[in-house]
Amino acid sequence: MELPRLYPILDAGLVLRAGLTIEGFATDLYAAGIRFVQYRDKEASDQVLLQRAALVRHIFVEGFLILNDRVPLVAAAGYDGVHVGQQDTPVAEVRGMIGANVLIGLSTHGEQQLARAAAGDADYVAIGPVFATRSKQDPDPVVGLEGVRRARTLTAKPLVAIGGITRSNCAAVIAAGADSVAVLSDLLPRGGDKVSDLVNEFNSRMR
Repeated sequence: MELPRLYPILDAGLVLRAGLTIEGFATDLYAAGIRFVQYRDKEASDQVLLQRAALVRHIFVEGFLILNDRVPLVAAAGYDGVHVGQQDTPVAEVRGMIGANVLIGLSTHGEQQLARAAAGDADYVAIGPVFATRSKQDPDPVVGLEGVRRARTLTAKPLVAIGGITRSNCAAVIAAGADSVAVLSDLLPRGGDKVSDLVNEFNSRMR
């Protein structure tokens, strides 16, 4: 599996607090050429999440969509994969619940977790937070670029770096060994920015 260099995470809470709509932001991502997105909605009920996830699925008619955490809802949402953390359902159980053809990503935050992930059933592994981030409550300790370099030596699986990644540091993260960078806040338009311009700048810097 080859992940795109830019891996947007559409975090419903962040989008709504920024004064945007989920549908509008998803539409802008799709129009900018994005075809791989993780949808994260930590605060919504199952019913609300499915309604919002359906909006995103309707927009990404040709896209590959990952649902964050809510393993039992993946099939109902019509999504192509799920991303889980260390405190969520274990990957082996997730695989049994959703089958062999659904993509599974797993967050890791250190060498022991990486080693277990490398030997497990996850299709790709995320490492982070690479830099300090305010998009997550109670974040794990920062691993830095050295953590990304070390992660690259510990797994041959596709490696996604996450946490505090911006247009100014994304190229260094790729150079450290990440296959892909997960981005939340720095894709939200501010002060007249266009999502398409932000996407193009990320892609240009990571070539």
